[in-house]
Amino acid sequence: MARKSESKERVIKGNKLECPICNHDKFWARETLMNTPGMTFFGLDWANKGAKNYICDNCGYVNWFLER
Repeated sequence: MARKSESKERVIKGNKLECPICNHDKFWARETLMNTPGMTFFGLDWANKGAKNYICDNCGYVNWFLER
């Protein structure tokens, strides 16, 4: 998987993000669509909600945050 952002400390709503698995504090980010079967059936994948992922640079654990 190609990384599109640099690995760095991240803050979510004023709280420093730490990996719940290894306690590392550096993450790289990516955007992910939350695909649903109905939208895929009609070819409207682009209209699904998005999520921000922060991936631990140490162990690879993926944190998901819905965009609101």
